[in-house]
Amino acid sequence: MAAFPRFRFLAIAVIFHFAYIFSIFDIYFVSPIETGMRLFNVQRPPNRSAPADRLVLFVGDGLRADKALQSHPEPYPKSDADLTPRPLAPYLRSKILEQGTFGVSHTRVPTESRPGHVALIAGLYEDVSAVTTGWKLNPVNFDSLFNRSRHTWSWGSPDILPMFEQGAVPGRVDAYTYGHEFEDFSSDATQLDLWVFDHVKDFFAEARRNKTLAEALRQDKIVFFLHLLGLDTTGHSYRPYSKEYLNNIKIVDQGVKEVAELFRDFYRDGRTAFVFTADHGMSDWGSHGDGHPDNTRTPLIVWGSGVAKPQLYPGEVAPGHDEYSADWNLDHVRRHDVAQADVAALMSYLVGVEFPANSVGELPLSYLAADIKEKAEASLVNVQGILEQYRVKEEKKKATELKYRPYQPFGENGLSPERRVAEIRQLIDAGRYEEAIEESAALMKLGLGGLRYLQTYDWLFLRALITIGYLGWIAYALTTVVDLHVLHGRVRPSRTLGGGLFFTSVLVALYASFVISKSPLTYYVYAFFPVFFWEEVYARRESLAAGRKELLGHINSGGSVASFVLNSALYVGVIESLALGYIHREILSVLFVLGSFWPFTHGLSFLKKHGALSATWFLACIAMSTFTLLPAMKAENVNLITIGGVLMVVIGLLYLIFEDFVLADFSWNAKPTSRNHLSRSLVGIQVGLTILSIIITRSSALSLQAKQGLPRGNQIMGWVTLVASLLMPLAYRLQPNNHYMHRILVIFLTCAPTFVILTISYEGLFYLVFSALLVSWVRLEHAVQKFTSSKAPQTTTTKKPTITTESHLPAPFRPLTLHDARVALFFFILLQSAFFSTGNVASVSSFSLDSVYRLIPIFDPFSQGAMLILKLMIPFALISANLGILNKRLGVAPSALFMVVMGISDILTLYFFWVVKDEGSWLEIGSTISHFVIASLLCVFVSALEPISAAFIAGVEVGEESELKEEGKVAEKVVEKVNEAVEGLVGGGGDGGGES
Repeated sequence: MAAFPRFRFLAIAVIFHFAYIFSIFDIYFVSPIETGMRLFNVQRPPNRSAPADRLVLFVGDGLRADKALQSHPEPYPKSDADLTPRPLAPYLRSKILEQGTFGVSHTRVPTESRPGHVALIAGLYEDVSAVTTGWKLNPVNFDSLFNRSRHTWSWGSPDILPMFEQGAVPGRVDAYTYGHEFEDFSSDATQLDLWVFDHVKDFFAEARRNKTLAEALRQDKIVFFLHLLGLDTTGHSYRPYSKEYLNNIKIVDQGVKEVAELFRDFYRDGRTAFVFTADHGMSDWGSHGDGHPDNTRTPLIVWGSGVAKPQLYPGEVAPGHDEYSADWNLDHVRRHDVAQADVAALMSYLVGVEFPANSVGELPLSYLAADIKEKAEASLVNVQGILEQYRVKEEKKKATELKYRPYQPFGENGLSPERRVAEIRQLIDAGRYEEAIEESAALMKLGLGGLRYLQTYDWLFLRALITIGYLGWIAYALTTVVDLHVLHGRVRPSRTLGGGLFFTSVLVALYASFVISKSPLTYYVYAFFPVFFWEEVYARRESLAAGRKELLGHINSGGSVASFVLNSALYVGVIESLALGYIHREILSVLFVLGSFWPFTHGLSFLKKHGALSATWFLACIAMSTFTLLPAMKAENVNLITIGGVLMVVIGLLYLIFEDFVLADFSWNAKPTSRNHLSRSLVGIQVGLTILSIIITRSSALSLQAKQGLPRGNQIMGWVTLVASLLMPLAYRLQPNNHYMHRILVIFLTCAPTFVILTISYEGLFYLVFSALLVSWVRLEHAVQKFTSSKAPQTTTTKKPTITTESHLPAPFRPLTLHDARVALFFFILLQSAFFSTGNVASVSSFSLDSVYRLIPIFDPFSQGAMLILKLMIPFALISANLGILNKRLGVAPSALFMVVMGISDILTLYFFWVVKDEGSWLEIGSTISHFVIASLLCVFVSALEPISAAFIAGVEVGEESELKEEGKVAEKVVEKVNEAVEGLVGGGGDGGGES
């Protein structure tokens, strides 16, 4: 039962942090979906039809606005003339210059396919958590353009179309998709787009023979949706600046031209509207997901029936242009930018259907070929849809609030929405159309402001509650550390009736308010943890008092107090500086450079005694500082992969040559140990697997770069090597070598082949340097402890085990001291460096799929994501093993330093919680969300590292164990007998709080 308090602590940590991660979605990103709204449409006389009878939507998945409209040389030149830059989408460009209206559509985060298509087709921005459903068959459970249409036909990816087919009215959407096996990153992705264009042609060819189909196609209010995934797949594989991506733009442009001509020849009535856009863009490194401008800026080109002609400004720069479009050679054509959700409103107007129920898009009037009266009517209908959403949401909020605070512009002192709509109607009836449009635009802003007001109604209360919860966790965690690892459970919790009544009353009052307001179940969880944590801290107030004497008893002068305060401020400052490191990775470089001088703080005598070790630490820190200066975005470099792999092999061979020296704690004086031949053979096999991984990876990467696909044999051998290397530690059980340095090497070589296969650039070099730094850290911490203890008075270094009736086993580990706080800080910094040294895990765009294609060339985001996570986790396997060994060498409990880090890490989490944004640039919004989630998950992650550490170091022997066994065996036996006697006298005791 001795381990129960530790297990309880870890369980609470995991549950608390997982629960509180969702708080930002309850606070900042509440789902906008509501039901029960009335729908609005532009009312026209019976003799007047909608601007278009049908609409064709082309979505070039992953197409950036600049790449679509810039001029480039011919991707595959055949003559010198082909080297002259020219537009690669001449047909779309001709529509911009002659027939339609264009601009940039600005998307929101997450820049993934599902949220992008929902914004385009439904006119709403799903809450950020919707990205988790981006690649699953999860029907869109809200209104959309497809629902409003008479019928929709769609062609494209099996990852996108079925969501809208099954989410619409049954039978209203037909979806034609290719198989998942077509989405092969190692093959020519233009075939995906050609498949769509070919099947559209076949469809209309069938319509010429099928009278029923032809009649259905002659109806009004119909939509055609062409999803073109080739650009996204090509961009992931080759990058958006590659000749492959640029050539795919040419193919898409030609396909759009052929489809448009097909519609013209089939209908011959000029009643078709065309919209060409993208769901998201793509970074220069072939990825997307975050709010980088390359991911959020997509082209929007609209032409055909009901669409305004281009506004030309010969000889001058037209309005709307900026530096971004300066090299498009379209300066004389007015650019009309929109938000992505505006496209849904535009399409609904053009085809004459109701605006989708949850749409928040503003109808872009500049795209309409309509008279001023029609625009005024359309604007009013648009704003009525927004106000209807406000009405429904306000009624629900009023029904659940004890005292509702109305939105001021629509409150008692302001005009009601109904009154304002009536006034705009009067302006239209009076022929004052310009004024009506202006008033509609103003009312639209107020309506959207009202929706935001209702969405943020509970912000202040929730943010205060969450903040108190995080502060409670920090206090609870540090109190538990003091109780378990400083006092070893000597002091029992002290609860009082008054305290119990107070905390119970607080919780009951909170829950009662939630019941009345019909709050979500998550609110009950958010309220429970602060009350629980602070009650626990209050109950252990005597432990805190005793812990203060143990830890701070030596601080008894003005100078020592000032020093303690200064060091505490510096400690918190270093933690907060890591927050800046999430944005500016160079901060970690500064910390490593400063940390390299740590051995010098112990004086010349220490440096003389441990010169080689101190030099190794210094060089490893300086080398680590370089990685965060390198770009997070990396291109594939086969030579760097090979160099990193070869150096891993060299490390294994050097160990085999100098095994006796290494196992003697890097001493030539110790006598050689008896060789473990099976263990040496297994190390040789691991070295061989690393060599094999280098050969396979180099061959696969070169084959993929040459666009020859992934050889089947390479794929099979890659998987065999990866799985075999990860299973190798099991073979060591046959004849184990339990020396800690041997165990570290085994773990290093176990992960080496995986790291080689899944690396694309300098990550292998990082793996080497990081491993060297960790080993140096373990050895240096132990050397520092021995050095400082030898200088300290003997009375402070020998303590008799405390025997109490509550903890009748002597504490098998030494209590923590203030010096251990620095060890925990080093551990925390190393954790951060593992996340950020080779990339930026706070940016989805920094993840490259190049390495994953060597094992999984077919598009499978969950499997491919799992492989990327495996690569990300490897450095933490090293950290957990080294920290476990360090715990043993320092004599502290296995969980002690882990628990300290779990407490202090939420200083970072709380900072990121308060800087989360839901407004501003989408780069900032996406970054703040990911920073908070990463910081919050860090505590969960650390809790998971402890059992991993225990598994890695099971049975391991550190250098001092034999000495300790001899010196402590007699004393240990005496203490054991005394405890047995005490237990017999008191009839047993509590289970204590110490660890076994």
